[in-house]
Amino acid sequence: MIDEIARPDDVRRQNRRLALAALRRHGLLSRTDIVAQTGLSPSTVSAITTSLISEGIIIEAREGDLGSNRRGRPQIALVLNPDVASVVTVELALNLVHAVLYDYKGQVVAEISERVPTLEMSADALFQSIFAMLDSLIATRPSGTGPLMHISMGVQGVTDATGATMLWSPITPDTNIAFGKVLSQRYGVDVSVANDCNMIAEALRWTDPEHYTENFAAILLSHGIGMGLYLKGKPFVGAHSSAAEFGHMLHIPKGALCRCGRRGCIEAYASDYAILRTISGENESTPPPQDIDPSTFAAAAGRARTGNGDEGAAFRKAGQAIGAGLRSLFSLIDPVPVALVGPGAGVFDLMEEELRGVISGTSGWGATQDLSIRCYPDEHPLIVQGCLMTSLLHLDTQIFAPGDLKDPQLKHAL
Repeated sequence: MIDEIARPDDVRRQNRRLALAALRRHGLLSRTDIVAQTGLSPSTVSAITTSLISEGIIIEAREGDLGSNRRGRPQIALVLNPDVASVVTVELALNLVHAVLYDYKGQVVAEISERVPTLEMSADALFQSIFAMLDSLIATRPSGTGPLMHISMGVQGVTDATGATMLWSPITPDTNIAFGKVLSQRYGVDVSVANDCNMIAEALRWTDPEHYTENFAAILLSHGIGMGLYLKGKPFVGAHSSAAEFGHMLHIPKGALCRCGRRGCIEAYASDYAILRTISGENESTPPPQDIDPSTFAAAAGRARTGNGDEGAAFRKAGQAIGAGLRSLFSLIDPVPVALVGPGAGVFDLMEEELRGVISGTSGWGATQDLSIRCYPDEHPLIVQGCLMTSLLHLDTQIFAPGDLKDPQLKHAL
């Protein structure tokens, strides 16, 4: 028989998570506001906030911060203490490393972005570049900034299910790069490594929780095609890897050559390189270029909008491939809201009719006729936001959980 009685420690942890999540989402709340946002009792909120204040995790804000339009006795505003800790996010993409240092409140402290030749670099060289950037961020942080307590990486590639290793990526020649282990050893903090599409999905869940709730898919349409998937309120990962490689689902057997080396993938028809390959009339076996100039892709989209030639046909072909992939996905999990992210989202108007046409051909799922699809042409802010929330939620649920502050080093840091 399963014991369904929650332990007191588990209840306390959950209640603290609820209170911290409310403050993190809304920024500034009174105790009464926290009661309204969490559904917890006033006595429970009072006990939680008293404990969090004594530990230095939250602080009382300046008088009047809650506004002057409230009646009755002025309420004390509570806010996350920005100086209690800091976290670093790292975005690793094709020829790009972008690192940001944040405080515990989620405010940017310092930022650095560099173009690096990832396709030509060994894992050791890539580590040295990342070390130099992180060392610079940490060394230049202002006095009073909290100690570094977590690093979160969003990478363009397949990661392991434990969130420690990048198993494979089209942006670097090396495989099985243990970012988590190496960075953790160097900086003495926990490190999470995740597929960039999973980070996009995490960001959407926080930036628009009313729309992206229990079940939704975030599909990155760029030089590569990927997907972050939430099912029943949890991110979907495979048994051994980050999985959800939407772009490498089979579209046409023995079809066009994909950047992954296989043939017939959705990416081989719907990515920027695939669309330009179709427009140019190149053979489908032509190896994909390493990178695409965004202006070249934008110019092709512009021509497609003004004519009915090869450009328009190429984008419609891409829409068919994406639609076929979604149709297969919905056959397994039922239709869910979809976010299209990246440069391909900026040309959705050229693909939408074909995409929806393929999906609506699925008999038995009338909901696909009203399928919600929203577009976000710039993927980078979402990847960084997802990494940030991963780090901050790690602090909220792991580092700052009840009882964990007995660690003398952590107490000293606070």
